[in-house]
Amino acid sequence: MCSSDLLALGLSAFAYSCARRFATDPRFAFGTWKIEILAGYTSAILLLCVAALMAFQSIERLIAPLPIHYSQAIVLAVIGLAVNLVCAWLLRGQHGHDHAHGSDHRASHAHAHHHDLNLRSAYLHVLADAATSILAIIALVGGMLWGARWLDPLMGIVGAILVTVWAVGLLRDTGKVLLDAEMDAPVVEEVREVIADCDPAAIVTDLHVWRVGKGKFSCVVSLVTHSQLSADDFRAQLSVHEELVHVTVETTSIPV
Repeated sequence: MCSSDLLALGLSAFAYSCARRFATDPRFAFGTWKIEILAGYTSAILLLCVAALMAFQSIERLIAPLPIHYSQAIVLAVIGLAVNLVCAWLLRGQHGHDHAHGSDHRASHAHAHHHDLNLRSAYLHVLADAATSILAIIALVGGMLWGARWLDPLMGIVGAILVTVWAVGLLRDTGKVLLDAEMDAPVVEEVREVIADCDPAAIVTDLHVWRVGKGKFSCVVSLVTHSQLSADDFRAQLSVHEELVHVTVETTSIPV
């Protein structure tokens, strides 16, 4: 899986590079963050391909076993595990650093709003490789001590299932952002709460919230209100919440 790891890490780095390069390009109305999300989505598809290849090769070895040089294979697996654990630790540190510098407003929302899906995709690739190395070591030791050659392909199948689960989770999270399926995000309820605090009688007739950056959302809301509050008043209250970086409010006033 080393080649897939290099491809995944290269894809993540390329996405960051492109996001910086086109950061001031006026064609990107809400910035270039989704380049990183697209890279994460592509990386998840690569993970699924790796899982499919692992499953195919494992089933093939289960049907037609091949001779295994256990001592050499264990040494290589241990070296591979060590390298991947170091890489995973470094990537995890960067992931935590990204969380630490996120919004401190509504800390309970921090994980949902501020995780870096592009970095997570690279981390998952390395973690998947580490997990398969551990499974390989278990299988090789078992085969060497007890002659259980079937353990190697069996652990390969287990690894393929594990990688598939991780890849599907990453596909779901990145796909939601790419398709703007964010109306279940905590910030949506936050918008409704702000409006209710400003005017309990206000009726939200239309509301659209979508993510435009790491922990940053755009919001368009239409209201029917019986108060004297203007659209600017509602916008000012919503803009206090730093997750909301683009806010558009339309109001229709109905006299009491």
